[in-house]
Amino acid sequence: MTLISIMVIPFVFLACGKDRSKDVPKTTINENAPVSVTIEIEIAAEPEIVWEIMANIKDWPSWNHDVKSVSMDGDLIKGTEFRWKSGRNTITSIIQGVERPRLLAWTGRTVGIRAIHIWHIKPQDGGTLVRTEESWKGFIVSILRGPMQDELEKAINSGLLYLKTESERRAKS
Repeated sequence: MTLISIMVIPFVFLACGKDRSKDVPKTTINENAPVSVTIEIEIAAEPEIVWEIMANIKDWPSWNHDVKSVSMDGDLIKGTEFRWKSGRNTITSIIQGVERPRLLAWTGRTVGIRAIHIWHIKPQDGGTLVRTEESWKGFIVSILRGPMQDELEKAINSGLLYLKTESERRAKS
Protein backbone atom coordinates (compact mmCIF):
# COMPACT_ATOMS: atom_id res chain seq x y z
CA MET A 1 0.00 0.00 0.00
CA THR A 2 1.40 3.39 -1.00
CA LEU A 3 1.52 6.50 1.14
CA ILE A 4 -1.13 8.08 -1.08
CA SER A 5 -3.45 5.09 -0.54
CA ILE A 6 -2.96 5.28 3.21
CA MET A 7 -3.80 9.00 3.19
CA VAL A 8 -6.64 8.86 0.69
CA ILE A 9 -8.73 5.83 1.69
CA PRO A 10 -9.86 7.14 5.11
CA PHE A 11 -10.98 10.44 3.58
CA VAL A 12 -12.92 9.25 0.52
CA PHE A 13 -16.23 9.64 2.34
CA LEU A 14 -15.33 13.18 3.43
CA ALA A 15 -14.34 14.12 -0.11
CA CYS A 16 -17.68 12.93 -1.47
CA GLY A 17 -19.62 15.05 1.01
CA LYS A 18 -21.84 18.04 0.35
CA ASP A 19 -20.73 20.34 -2.47
CA ARG A 20 -20.37 23.82 -0.99
CA SER A 21 -19.48 25.48 -4.30
CA LYS A 22 -23.08 26.19 -5.34
CA ASP A 23 -22.35 29.93 -5.47
CA VAL A 24 -19.60 29.52 -8.10
CA PRO A 25 -20.94 30.13 -11.63
CA LYS A 26 -20.48 26.91 -13.59
CA THR A 27 -19.30 28.68 -16.75
CA THR A 28 -16.23 29.98 -14.94
CA ILE A 29 -13.70 27.91 -13.07
CA ASN A 30 -13.36 28.12 -9.32
CA GLU A 31 -10.54 30.64 -8.89
CA ASN A 32 -10.25 29.62 -5.21
CA ALA A 33 -9.76 25.91 -5.95
CA PRO A 34 -6.42 24.41 -4.85
CA VAL A 35 -5.68 23.29 -8.42
CA SER A 36 -6.49 25.14 -11.63
CA VAL A 37 -5.14 25.40 -15.15
CA THR A 38 -5.72 27.70 -18.11
CA ILE A 39 -4.04 26.71 -21.38
CA GLU A 40 -4.52 27.97 -24.94
CA ILE A 41 -3.73 26.37 -28.29
CA GLU A 42 -3.99 27.63 -31.86
CA ILE A 43 -5.65 25.24 -34.29
CA ALA A 44 -5.48 25.54 -38.09
CA ALA A 45 -9.16 24.73 -38.58
CA GLU A 46 -12.41 26.69 -38.66
CA PRO A 47 -14.21 27.06 -35.31
CA GLU A 48 -17.17 24.98 -36.60
CA ILE A 49 -14.86 22.00 -37.21
CA VAL A 50 -13.34 22.30 -33.73
CA TRP A 51 -16.81 22.67 -32.20
CA GLU A 52 -18.19 19.59 -33.95
CA ILE A 53 -15.35 17.49 -32.54
CA MET A 54 -15.62 18.86 -29.00
CA ALA A 55 -19.42 18.83 -28.86
CA ASN A 56 -19.77 15.21 -30.00
CA ILE A 57 -19.00 13.91 -26.52
CA LYS A 58 -19.81 10.28 -27.36
CA ASP A 59 -17.01 10.36 -29.96
CA TRP A 60 -14.27 11.61 -27.62
CA PRO A 61 -12.59 8.17 -27.40
CA SER A 62 -12.13 8.12 -31.20
CA TRP A 63 -9.75 11.10 -31.16
CA ASN A 64 -8.69 11.62 -27.52
CA HIS A 65 -6.66 8.56 -26.56
CA ASP A 66 -6.85 9.47 -22.87
CA VAL A 67 -10.64 8.94 -22.89
CA LYS A 68 -11.45 5.23 -22.80
CA SER A 69 -15.27 5.34 -22.91
CA VAL A 70 -18.24 7.73 -22.77
CA SER A 71 -21.94 7.23 -22.15
CA MET A 72 -24.42 10.04 -22.55
CA ASP A 73 -28.19 9.92 -22.61
CA GLY A 74 -29.64 13.12 -23.91
CA ASP A 75 -28.77 16.10 -26.02
CA LEU A 76 -25.95 18.59 -25.58
CA ILE A 77 -27.92 20.96 -23.34
CA LYS A 78 -27.48 22.32 -19.84
CA GLY A 79 -28.28 19.64 -17.27
CA THR A 80 -27.45 16.59 -19.41
CA GLU A 81 -25.33 14.06 -17.54
CA PHE A 82 -22.58 11.98 -19.09
CA ARG A 83 -20.09 9.47 -17.70
CA TRP A 84 -16.64 8.90 -19.06
CA LYS A 85 -13.53 6.98 -18.20
CA SER A 86 -10.07 8.52 -18.29
CA GLY A 87 -7.21 6.43 -16.96
CA ARG A 88 -8.50 4.53 -13.92
CA ASN A 89 -11.13 7.13 -13.09
CA THR A 90 -14.78 7.21 -14.05
CA ILE A 91 -16.07 10.77 -14.07
CA THR A 92 -19.71 11.78 -13.78
CA SER A 93 -20.23 15.13 -15.49
CA ILE A 94 -23.12 17.51 -16.04
CA ILE A 95 -23.27 20.01 -18.90
CA GLN A 96 -23.38 23.53 -17.44
CA GLY A 97 -23.13 25.73 -20.52
CA VAL A 98 -23.45 25.39 -24.28
CA GLU A 99 -22.94 28.38 -26.58
CA ARG A 100 -22.38 27.03 -30.08
CA PRO A 101 -19.66 27.41 -31.36
CA ARG A 102 -17.89 29.34 -28.63
CA LEU A 103 -18.29 27.71 -25.21
CA LEU A 104 -18.78 24.26 -23.72
CA ALA A 105 -18.72 23.90 -19.93
CA TRP A 106 -19.34 21.05 -17.53
CA THR A 107 -18.82 20.05 -13.94
CA GLY A 108 -17.49 16.65 -12.99
CA ARG A 109 -17.03 14.40 -9.98
CA THR A 110 -14.86 11.44 -9.30
CA VAL A 111 -13.56 10.10 -6.00
CA GLY A 112 -12.13 13.04 -4.09
CA ILE A 113 -12.31 15.58 -6.94
CA ARG A 114 -14.94 18.09 -7.97
CA ALA A 115 -14.07 19.79 -11.25
CA ILE A 116 -15.27 22.63 -13.43
CA HIS A 117 -14.09 22.47 -17.06
CA ILE A 118 -14.62 25.11 -19.75
CA TRP A 119 -13.67 25.19 -23.41
CA HIS A 120 -13.68 28.63 -25.05
CA ILE A 121 -13.48 28.79 -28.86
CA LYS A 122 -12.57 31.96 -30.72
CA PRO A 123 -11.92 32.56 -34.44
CA GLN A 124 -8.37 33.75 -34.97
CA ASP A 125 -6.40 34.45 -38.17
CA GLY A 126 -8.37 31.98 -40.31
CA GLY A 127 -8.19 29.31 -37.63
CA THR A 128 -9.29 28.85 -34.05
CA LEU A 129 -7.94 29.71 -30.62
CA VAL A 130 -9.08 27.24 -27.98
CA ARG A 131 -8.67 28.17 -24.33
CA THR A 132 -9.31 25.43 -21.81
CA GLU A 133 -9.78 26.15 -18.13
CA GLU A 134 -10.28 23.62 -15.38
CA SER A 135 -10.33 23.75 -11.60
CA TRP A 136 -10.26 20.92 -9.08
CA LYS A 137 -11.27 21.01 -5.45
CA GLY A 138 -11.78 18.43 -2.75
CA PHE A 139 -10.02 17.08 0.29
CA ILE A 140 -7.63 14.88 -1.69
CA VAL A 141 -6.76 17.74 -4.04
CA SER A 142 -5.96 19.96 -1.05
CA ILE A 143 -3.60 17.36 0.43
CA LEU A 144 -1.90 16.45 -2.87
CA ARG A 145 -1.94 19.90 -4.48
CA GLY A 146 1.44 19.67 -6.26
CA PRO A 147 1.02 16.24 -7.88
CA MET A 148 -2.62 17.02 -8.74
CA GLN A 149 -1.59 20.31 -10.39
CA ASP A 150 0.98 18.43 -12.49
CA GLU A 151 -1.59 15.76 -13.41
CA LEU A 152 -4.18 18.32 -14.50
CA GLU A 153 -1.67 20.31 -16.59
CA LYS A 154 -0.55 17.13 -18.33
CA ALA A 155 -4.15 16.04 -19.02
CA ILE A 156 -5.21 19.42 -20.41
CA ASN A 157 -2.12 19.72 -22.63
CA SER A 158 -2.62 16.18 -23.91
CA GLY A 159 -6.32 16.72 -24.64
CA LEU A 160 -5.64 19.98 -26.47
CA LEU A 161 -2.97 18.35 -28.63
CA TYR A 162 -5.36 15.51 -29.53
CA LEU A 163 -8.05 18.09 -30.37
CA LYS A 164 -5.61 20.06 -32.54
CA THR A 165 -4.48 16.94 -34.41
CA GLU A 166 -8.04 15.76 -35.11
CA SER A 167 -9.33 19.22 -36.06
CA GLU A 168 -6.48 19.87 -38.46
CA ARG A 169 -6.86 16.38 -39.97
CA ARG A 170 -10.55 17.03 -40.64
CA ALA A 171 -9.85 20.52 -42.00
CA LYS A 172 -7.54 18.99 -44.64
CA SER A 173 -10.11 16.34 -45.67
